[in-house]
Amino acid sequence: MTQFINLTLNGISTGAIYAAVALALVLIWRATRIVNFAQGAMLMITTFIASELLNEGSPYWVALVVAMISGLLLGAVVERVLIRAVESAPEINAVIVTLGLLTLLEATAGMIWGNTPRSFPAAFSIRGYEVGGTRILFSPQDTFIVIAVIVVALSLTVLFRGTTLGLRMRAAAFAPEVARLLGVRVGHMFTLGWALAAMVGAVAGVLVAPSVFVGPNNFDPILIFAFVAAVLGGLDSPPGAIVGGLVLGLVISYVSGYEEASLAPLAALALLVVTLMFRPQGLFSASSERKV
Repeated sequence: MTQFINLTLNGISTGAIYAAVALALVLIWRATRIVNFAQGAMLMITTFIASELLNEGSPYWVALVVAMISGLLLGAVVERVLIRAVESAPEINAVIVTLGLLTLLEATAGMIWGNTPRSFPAAFSIRGYEVGGTRILFSPQDTFIVIAVIVVALSLTVLFRGTTLGLRMRAAAFAPEVARLLGVRVGHMFTLGWALAAMVGAVAGVLVAPSVFVGPNNFDPILIFAFVAAVLGGLDSPPGAIVGGLVLGLVISYVSGYEEASLAPLAALALLVVTLMFRPQGLFSASSERKV
């Protein structure tokens, strides 16, 4: 029973990490209808910036804010310089651009900071809570991650469903021609979408970093699992990203604990295949399939 509880709590904390990155993917998709495969590399850059500030003695919260601002600027620059040039081209062009950006950012990070992973301090203690004389695998840092991810998800939900700005961003993504006729500055909405997604990614990077260390390629596996979580929950649903991340985290935790850790990627792949077969739009997708 103790093992089951520990595996469940570990799955929740790990799933929250996947959900944090999945939220950034969902925001990009909802704002521009593009899957950003460079998201992991972008949050890696902002996490390195936060790490540099921490190494110089800056407080954790200052480093977090600077990482968020850096992400906001990086996302805006990427959209203006790279994505804007392929917006009217076939969708595969944008995918290729993001893959190229992934390679470029990882190579640049390696040249600037080296390829040796560095540790990243946690905001709170990573020592598990003691309950009834037994120490469980859930710490104050895990609590902080779960709360932070829920706050970000709720904020995104309010943005898209309860504000005029969110409505304009959705209109620009789904029907840019109609949105232009209604006076929406579609280009600005795309830039804002990428900027906000990169800022959310920066938050996710700082949350994830204490668990994976900081290195040019260390966030790639997290991005893959986050993509599975986003597809599972629905690419246009922030709450779906949360649920998808938690479900995936629990599945991976149970498989790793009761079987072997090496089977975790296979379990994630199986979950992705099942989702695409029976509910390709995701568990919480707001869109419905057209019947002809």
